[in-house]
Amino acid sequence: LVFTEEDKYGLYSNLLFKYFLAEGIVCGHDLFVASAKEHPDSILKELPAPLLDDTYGKELEDEAAAIKSGDFQDSMKIAWRYQNLPKMETTPTTYTRFGHYYDVSKKMSPELCQSIKWHSFYLHEELSSEPKTKTCNMNSAYAKLLQSIQRIISQEGFDGSDPQKKQRNVLRIGIQSLGSILWGDDICCSDTPEDTHSLTKFLYVLRGLLRKSLSACIITVPAHLIQNKAIMERVTNLSDMVVGLESFIGSERETNPLYKDYHGLVHVHQIPRLNSLICDVSDTKDLAFRLKRKLFTIERLHLPPDLSDTVSRASKQDLAESAKLLSSGCGAMAIGKKHLDF
Repeated sequence: LVFTEEDKYGLYSNLLFKYFLAEGIVCGHDLFVASAKEHPDSILKELPAPLLDDTYGKELEDEAAAIKSGDFQDSMKIAWRYQNLPKMETTPTTYTRFGHYYDVSKKMSPELCQSIKWHSFYLHEELSSEPKTKTCNMNSAYAKLLQSIQRIISQEGFDGSDPQKKQRNVLRIGIQSLGSILWGDDICCSDTPEDTHSLTKFLYVLRGLLRKSLSACIITVPAHLIQNKAIMERVTNLSDMVVGLESFIGSERETNPLYKDYHGLVHVHQIPRLNSLICDVSDTKDLAFRLKRKLFTIERLHLPPDLSDTVSRASKQDLAESAKLLSSGCGAMAIGKKHLDF
């Protein structure tokens, strides 16, 4: 169960959501898309097109050439005493294949979308078909969604009950903007909501369904609208992986020259740990993302070394505070992968 905290305007979290679904189509998995905001049909029509291996190789070569030309210009600005020091690489010279890569400037072809079996859950259609009912102190929207997921898992054979009759496959579940007012939940409306445990009960049952079936689920939640921190703590504990996206749109960092190469920060709050009852809390605080012309990348955050006259005093303080935060994260990431691509 992957829990994604939406950025303020839901732009980049929606992109990650579509990447998850697009990877399922390319791998031949079955899809289950649930939303109360936009129709699942329109979500699937907006999925990014996959990049072929040779196309992606050319993308990396072009990017490396651009970086080299930029490095040549920057070398004139760097003091002579630092020129011979080894340079940290922000992009890999040779890329390792993990999953597939996608072009956000193009849409996936309808033929590829129709090649797999997918199921949709649009809340407004589901609620209009049957009267509202509350089940186990859970609101009707969550109850209907659970019933629908359980029906798909049992009918399509993802519970592993009939392995001889059907070839094994994986069900990818995507739930958009869960916990928002569109789902009939009031945790975003007040500090003391009426259905405090409605979302946590839903996640508890959903996690049980995922554990006993061949399925994986991604959920996006507008966490910045939830004022009650206790609810967020419970939701985090019920998830396997928790990732937050902090966009620079509308904040001071958008115009800050220190962050001009990035569009936001990635906060890894929790990652699953095998053979353990608890999840691992990551110390990494130096991940940032940016949306290029064709690719969405997550990289290590590299701040510029010089403090020129153009940088304001507030920016210098921001840099000093960031350096303190990044000191632990840089050490933790030094031995790991330096660049993550989607």
